[in-house]
Amino acid sequence: MVRGGDRSLPTSKDVAALAGVSQSTVSYVLSGKRSISPETRQRVEAAIAELTYQPNAGARALRGRRTNVIALVVGLSGHTDVPDTIPYIDTVVDEARQRDFDVILVTTADGPEELTRLARRSICDAIVLIDIQRHDDRLATAANLGVPVVLIGTSEDNHGLNSVDYDARSAAELLVAELADTGHRHAVLIAEKPKVEREFFFADEFHRGIARTAKASGLELEVVRRSGPGWSGVSGMADQLFCHAGDGLGLIARTPNVIGWVLQLAALRQLVPGKDFSLIGQCPDDTAVAYSTPVTNVSTEPRSVSRQALSILFDQAGRSRTCGFATSVSVTGTVTGSASTGSGATPSRITGACSPRLPCGSFPRN
Repeated sequence: MVRGGDRSLPTSKDVAALAGVSQSTVSYVLSGKRSISPETRQRVEAAIAELTYQPNAGARALRGRRTNVIALVVGLSGHTDVPDTIPYIDTVVDEARQRDFDVILVTTADGPEELTRLARRSICDAIVLIDIQRHDDRLATAANLGVPVVLIGTSEDNHGLNSVDYDARSAAELLVAELADTGHRHAVLIAEKPKVEREFFFADEFHRGIARTAKASGLELEVVRRSGPGWSGVSGMADQLFCHAGDGLGLIARTPNVIGWVLQLAALRQLVPGKDFSLIGQCPDDTAVAYSTPVTNVSTEPRSVSRQALSILFDQAGRSRTCGFATSVSVTGTVTGSASTGSGATPSRITGACSPRLPCGSFPRN
């Protein structure tokens, strides 16, 4: 190992030199395959600690063998919308297992450094990145790791990496069209703070799509921004949300957690979904029917997105990647739409066939 400006990681050869033993002795200490004297073992272990040496899983495998492990990097915190995130994780694990791969879940927020650590330790054959930000500082590093990487999400610069995402704009259009077509007069979008829209492309696309479609359909729209995360951020704006209750009010929620909190808030105020107001939102289909009152939804298709991402990842692993492309998966929702697919090497945005969902309070036409 060259010290000073060279940032290369220490090797077993460096450990052997520092401990005054052969590389094979270092290997035996690590593997436990042969008996080593306590004195020699202590010298090797001291050298490992001093050099902060981390054994390379790939080097321990036979030549040509793989780890058969995929690293799934996803941010999990107290603010994570679990019903929205879990289907992605479950599907990645299921798809990997069908190909005889295991998945390690990486939830740290160490940015590019975490990706570099994963690649240098050779503990995985490929990486799936979720929660992609508009300006994501991990992607430049990810593009040069030497292992296949696929993104679930969209950035303004994917650095040549393949990405899959759902069509947030079409989701927004379907939701607003449902309210307009069922005779609503007032629409309220429960939005996040502007920071979320700046950081995440899908949130910005969703909010812009809501505003454009409401204007085009002549539906009165009010955007009410949550004051903070969690239940308190929704409960604190109850007066704004239900100002037009009983007068053709339709509430639009972007995430499963917010849908649940709105239903709780309505129950506390003794307001009845489908009578005093309508609630529609963006969530997986199985989540939509699991609420105390089933809601009209547009699905983000987490399982379809994840399956397509894994398909791309394994295809990429079997050949040399020449350039990245972005794929937008169709959304399903409240009305029946048409499907269109563009031609060319780069897949086009897909607006898919949408299936009827259980309505939560479509107001009768007057």
